Amino acid sequence: MYSSSSDHFRDEELLEKIAEGCQSSFNTLYEKYWEITYASAYKRLKDADMAKDVVQEIFTHIWFKRETLQINNLPAYLYVAVRNRVFKQVVREKLTHPFFAVLETLPSLYQQTDSNLLAKEFFKAYEVLVNTLPAKKQSIFRLRFEQDLSTKEIALQLGLSRKTVQNQLTRAVEYLRGALFYLLILIISQV
Repeated sequence: MYSSSSDHFRDEELLEKIAEGCQSSFNTLYEKYWEITYASAYKRLKDADMAKDVVQEIFTHIWFKRETLQINNLPAYLYVAVRNRVFKQVVREKLTHPFFAVLETLPSLYQQTDSNLLAKEFFKAYEVLVNTLPAKKQSIFRLRFEQDLSTKEIALQLGLSRKTVQNQLTRAVEYLRGALFYLLILIISQV
């Protein structure tokens, strides 16, 4: 996301006008940077829809925070914004961590544990840790990973917002992942 010094001055002018609420300046800025911002997001996510969502979030943020946002170097700002939004998207979608794939196959793994002492130990530790979760978080976790319900289905069933369900799941999984990670690696290598 390189820009020349003349582009930098032009960006500053556009940002000043945007801060004053000038929609046409925002449109100009968007048109100038949406493609390179999209390409940067797509390069990291390899998913067109998610990349479009990231770009939309970034430019929406710029518009809504226009009066208070201090941007000294727009290309650098966009680069960091893409990186941060992609990271959040990956966490939200749980795209890259094998822990989640294993959790989703827990019911079938559990059926195979009769001859695997290490797996039995994992499931004992898993049950103890899940039982230490607060009641609502435990319920959400079990519905997702033991009954294979989607976050939308869980939200409907429990009368919660989907965002609340996602947040509770993220916290529960982070807790369990930290506690069970090394034991889980051993199990993965055994199965």
